[in-house]
Amino acid sequence: MKVYPLWHISHQNEAGPYGETIHLDDGGVFIDEQDGDDVKLLGIYSSEAAADQRMRRARLLPGFTDEPDCFQIGEYGLDEDHWTEGFVRVPV
Repeated sequence: MKVYPLWHISHQNEAGPYGETIHLDDGGVFIDEQDGDDVKLLGIYSSEAAADQRMRRARLLPGFTDEPDCFQIGEYGLDEDHWTEGFVRVPV
């Protein structure tokens, strides 16, 4: 079974040469949490269509209207490992 999380990325510091948000060639959004980007999970949905409907509703809400192209819909299988390695902490 697949589930579809919907994320929104609120950019604090725009990374493009003219202060614009960088969108990747695959339609994804560049995320840099160390630079202040705020990632919000809006929900996890049973279909991509349901996630898309929620995204359309969210685009009308305060804050989200400022960055309507900064949503990301994922696809994950249930009962599957998605992070398979450890991690390291980088001192600030």
